Amino acid sequence: MNNLQNHSNYWLRVLVLCLSFQTSLEIPTKPNIVLILADDLGIGDVGCYGNTTLRTPNIDRLAREGVRLTQHLAAASVCTPSRAAFLTGRYPIRSGMASETEAQVLLWTAASGGLPPNETTFAKILQRQGYATGLVGKWHLGVSCETRGDHCHHPLNHGFDYFYGMPLTLLLDCGTRHSQICRAQRAEHWFYTRMLSLLLLLLTLGKLVRILPIPWKVITCFAVCVLLYFISWYSSYGCLRHWNCILMRNHQACEQSMALERTTHLILREALSFIERNKQRPFLFFLSLLQVHAPLPTTDNFLGRSRHGLYGDNVEEMDWIVGKVLDILDREGLTKDTLVYFASDHGAFLEASLEDTLLGGWNGIYKGGKGMGGWEGGIRVPGIFWWPGVLPAGRVIDEPTSLMDVYPTVVQLGGGQVPRDRVIDGRDLMPLLRGHVPHSGHEFLFHYCGSRMHAARWYQRESGQIWKAHFETPTFLEGSVSCYVDSAMCPCYGSMTRHDPPLLFELSADPSEAKPLSPSSEPSFHAVVSRIKEATQEHRKTLTPVPQQLSGSSNTWNPWPQPCCGTFPFCSCQESPLPHAEL
Repeated sequence: MNNLQNHSNYWLRVLVLCLSFQTSLEIPTKPNIVLILADDLGIGDVGCYGNTTLRTPNIDRLAREGVRLTQHLAAASVCTPSRAAFLTGRYPIRSGMASETEAQVLLWTAASGGLPPNETTFAKILQRQGYATGLVGKWHLGVSCETRGDHCHHPLNHGFDYFYGMPLTLLLDCGTRHSQICRAQRAEHWFYTRMLSLLLLLLTLGKLVRILPIPWKVITCFAVCVLLYFISWYSSYGCLRHWNCILMRNHQACEQSMALERTTHLILREALSFIERNKQRPFLFFLSLLQVHAPLPTTDNFLGRSRHGLYGDNVEEMDWIVGKVLDILDREGLTKDTLVYFASDHGAFLEASLEDTLLGGWNGIYKGGKGMGGWEGGIRVPGIFWWPGVLPAGRVIDEPTSLMDVYPTVVQLGGGQVPRDRVIDGRDLMPLLRGHVPHSGHEFLFHYCGSRMHAARWYQRESGQIWKAHFETPTFLEGSVSCYVDSAMCPCYGSMTRHDPPLLFELSADPSEAKPLSPSSEPSFHAVVSRIKEATQEHRKTLTPVPQQLSGSSNTWNPWPQPCCGTFPFCSCQESPLPHAEL
């Protein structure tokens, strides 16, 4: 009997090994990769994350048939640094994409700052592996450095073969109304225009009466600069719209200013067209959605359909776009050879509004939102991986993961090598997604606001506890979770509340960060805080100084690199819809 049992156990082990070997062969070599990133979507806005009032059947399908992450974290709570980290697998402070001023993101298409050319994106690595690489939608990581044609920060200089979309981001001014920021900056612009004009007049008079020995060429050059500063705000629609609300195809501006009522269809046509054109070869496609960023451009088919006003309409339209992408994968027989990933760049913008109408989403039980430092609502986002036949259906993972993890995951799936000449903060997720390892590769994750570390978390694997310490937090208005006074978002500097000892939470028991722990309520308080501080010091030792891309002159309007279709400054053109199958 024992021999029979041993014999059976032997063949059972062989069978398990064979099945494991077979499972390991299920991953196709150089699979297609589709990355879908929403803009400003709250984790509480999606059905599979608990929303019962908005309809997101296509995103819910991804979760039902794939792997859903419940602790998926952005590297920043605002667009530009979060997207830089996503593309490079590195904390944004490593690439200089973390601001040292109140301007947390790129403010202008024609700013000289952006993702440095020496950064290696996952697109650049897969491009070298023979992939067709495309980006459709939002970029927001810079265009050019010094001249309109250098394109040093452009997507085509970062590994993408094809780009169609917004080089910056949606603004309220891309619509028909001016934002509070625009009105404030317009007043500031006219003040400086008057001061510069007065100075020019004094210089000219001083030269004419021979009081000031200044060459005429210097005065002429100064006059040209004053003129350029004056016309920099030229626009027939709005103060920021003309320069920032534009569409580009590859290196050329093709719509300036954008007609928002048809932008969704243009973006979708380009997305489906890219997949159609490249279905015969491995492709990496990054669909960087404009939804659900204010001013929430929504087509007539979705206006008034949801139970949550314009924002809800825009969420449901976003889900429809995801469904169209899944449809073409199904129709072309690409499903089993394609990994699809869906996430948001950060949490919902709670303070987004226009004329007392709220335009922001919901972050569920989590405190805070976009631009609010390390609070969970601004950095915890939906995260879903879908790959029928390769990833288990319906799997839910509660381990801490990061948007930065997409980098090593897709690089290695595409046959590339993660760079060894720089620190990569992401971790390959495939072993965790497939159930081959029980835990996340992250013991510590650090949460920056600009270039300041506002919080850090420690995943204590042996106990399963997740500790989070806040060193600084935004100063909210009394009785609210909001900083909104004169600025659109909470600042990273200045009016902050500093905590010594830090605010400590145990997220497994208190995910909404409602009850900070103390030495009297948590016996291990001092030990946990000490270990987190030690880890932050070790992390800081890995940082090296790099040029700042979002501060000072790097983040101001510059006429020389301004994309323009037509004669500068009267740039104007309109995109013609491309022929394509009916949407």
